Formats: sequence, C-alpha cells, structure tokens
Amino acid sequence: MNQQLIIALSIFILSYVVITTERIHRTKIAIMGGVLLILFHIMEQAEAFDYIDFNTIGLLTGMMLLISVIKETGIFSYLAIRIAKGTGGDGWKILLWFSIFTAVASALLDNVTTVLLIAPITILIAEMLDITPFPFLVAEVIASNIGGTATLIGDPPNILIGSALDLSFMDFILHLGPAALLVFTATLFLLRVVFGKQLKSNSGDYTEVLQGMDESKVIKDRKLLVRSLIVLGLTITAFLIHDLLHLKPATVALAGGGILLIWSGTDIEKRLQEIEWPTLFFFMGLFVLVGGLEKVGVLEWLAGSVLSLSDNLIILSLCILWVSAIASSFLDNIPFVAAMIPLLARICTSLFPNTQGLDEAAYHVYYLEHSLPLWWSLALGACLGGNGTLLGASANVVVAGFSEKTRHPLNFKNYFSYGFPLMLVAIFISSLYILGRYLLWR
Repeated sequence: MNQQLIIALSIFILSYVVITTERIHRTKIAIMGGVLLILFHIMEQAEAFDYIDFNTIGLLTGMMLLISVIKETGIFSYLAIRIAKGTGGDGWKILLWFSIFTAVASALLDNVTTVLLIAPITILIAEMLDITPFPFLVAEVIASNIGGTATLIGDPPNILIGSALDLSFMDFILHLGPAALLVFTATLFLLRVVFGKQLKSNSGDYTEVLQGMDESKVIKDRKLLVRSLIVLGLTITAFLIHDLLHLKPATVALAGGGILLIWSGTDIEKRLQEIEWPTLFFFMGLFVLVGGLEKVGVLEWLAGSVLSLSDNLIILSLCILWVSAIASSFLDNIPFVAAMIPLLARICTSLFPNTQGLDEAAYHVYYLEHSLPLWWSLALGACLGGNGTLLGASANVVVAGFSEKTRHPLNFKNYFSYGFPLMLVAIFISSLYILGRYLLWR
C-alpha cells in the first residue's frame, strides 16, 4: 500500500467519522477534507475541481433559485393546506401520498429535483398540523431513491449503465420497474409500522386545526404565481426531454432559474441569501473526498475485488448487488459505478466467450442476454444503496439541508437508524428478484 493511498484513505475515513459524530457541521468537514487532499499533494487544485460534479451543483442552484421565487407567491402554503384538508389531516395518508408522488416524480424527472419541490411543502404541512416532519422527510428520501431506480433517467448510475450498454428507457422500466415496485410496496408497509405513532398531531383533534386554515388567503402575488408556474412547467418539460435538446439538467435548471429571476423582477440579493449554500459546499467537498479515493485507485481496487470473488454467475450477481449497495451507502455511487463498468465489461467478456461466428448485432444480443443479471445487480445495488445513510445519495443531503430549519432535523445518526435497515430489506428483496427472474431458471 503506497503512501498516497494511505493518506487519501485516512483523510476520507477521518472525515466520515467526524461527520457521523455531528459535533462539527458536515459542510466544514467536507471542505477541510478536500483541502487536506490538496495540501498533502494527493491531487492538484485543478484536479480537485475536475472531480466536482458541476452538473449536480448547477442543478441544485437553479432549482433553489426557482423555488425561492415560487415560495414568495404563497403557493407552497396553499398546497399544504389543500393536501392537509384533502387527507383529513391523517398523517399516514399524507405520508403515503407524498411518498407515492415522490417515487413517481423521481422516476420521470430525477430524485434531486423532486425532493427540492416536495420537501418545503412537507415541512409546512407538518408545522400546520403540529406533527414532526421527520418521518415524512425520511419517507420521501427513501421513496425518491427507490423511484429513481426504476428508469434510465431517475438516477445517474442508471444513465452510466444505459450508456455503456446502449439500453433504452423501456429496458429499465421492464427490468428494474418491477423490482422497484416490490421494494416500494414493502417499504411503505414498514414505514407504517415504524412511524405509526409519530404521525399523530400533538394538538389532538385535527378538525379544529383544519377549520382554522383558509387556503384562499395565503396566495400573496397572483401575477408572480402565473409567471412562476409557466417557467416551472417549461423547466419540468425540458427535464423530460433534455436528451433530445442535447442539454444537461444543470443547464435546464439554471435557465429556468435565470428566466424567472429576470421575469419576476425579484431582489437578486434576497434570492441568493435563500440558497442552501452549506448543502452546495458539502457536495463540493464530498466530490473531492471521493475523488481522492478514485485518484489513488481505491474504487478500482474495490470493484476488482468484487469481480474476482467467483466466476459463478449467481454468486457474482449477488456479490455485485450487496457490495454495490454497501459501498453506495457510504460513497458517492457515481464514481463507484463508473469504476465498475469497464471492469464488469471485461469480466462479462471472459465469462461468455462462446461468440465465434456471430456478427456484431447477434453478439450484442447474446452478450446482453447472458450478462444482464450482473448489470441489473449493479444498478439495483448502487441506486437502492443510497438509502443506507444520509450521505448515500444527493437527494438525502438536500432534504437534510431543508430539515435543519425544523425542530427535529435529519442527521447521520437518526437517519441511519431507519434508512440502513430499510436499505438492507430492499437489497434482500432485490436479491430474490434477481435470483427468481434471471438466474434460477436459466
């Protein structure tokens, strides 16, 4: 083990341990961890910036600007009151429908965009009904990652895998959609069991609370609301077709945010003050920390170790699923999957060499037919593993940032006690799915 590897691994582990203690804010540790990698010459400053995923940063910034302006209209309060009245203030119904919406929207858009829209409304409803928002936010984090698992565009690892294998949107729906649905159904049942008592209002009777709410009075600026909804609608439409437009999600989000800033005539300083800067800088630091592991070869070593465990397709598929899930709980799943793809491709070629005489199209069909269990295992592990810890996926960190303004914020410890066990259940169900659909009756 060389000196650079030891230093990079030590900085990452130390940073992670301090973050989990919650004694120092996670953003401070992430920034300092990234700086230490540069100070110890693990990477140059320019390299560190290269490891930052500015598509994620741009997406978050653009959507935060949009939401900041939209919030001024009072529409979030209006929706919160309507939902509270529509569900009769029943905490379980609110959690159920918000979870379903989050999962579906995360599959069609992406999970970060979805939680940016839904988290502020959730917190408002919880405050109105005098319920802790914690169970709702945990449910939405988990639902966003499960929903994102089901489609090509829902989670970045799926985009990487789909691009590497030339898989279509429908390939992911048909193969990962059923698995995501099974996991989501089981998760909802467990959430009802776990959070049942926390979904009751501290005020006692919901009826009196709901009668005191008048949604017609909370819309503050109807002209701004119309403009905001037009821009938001166009932005969401552009998200759905951004590949056809040859645009990155960050460009779409920043365009939407910029247009609304200009059209609304809002105070730019006020809007910038409402951006969750700690969340953005935490992501930057975390990208650099994981980039350090990638630079010294830790991710490639981890991927190679998984793929060298066995040449048995069943054992290898399950190993990829479980190791990807655990790794993605603690690391950023994007560089991990990026490291796995070329190694897994080489392993698949050696596992299925019987391709003599096949033309390119026939070889592609043969290769996919025999290797897909391994690739679907990687996708399920990387996407669902993000539910394991608060740092496991971008959506988790975004929701944690919103929750810091509540009386019961999400932190590493309290989220881990719910998220990690539910992640293990999800991976167990995924194991049965992979075995039952692809492996046992080959």
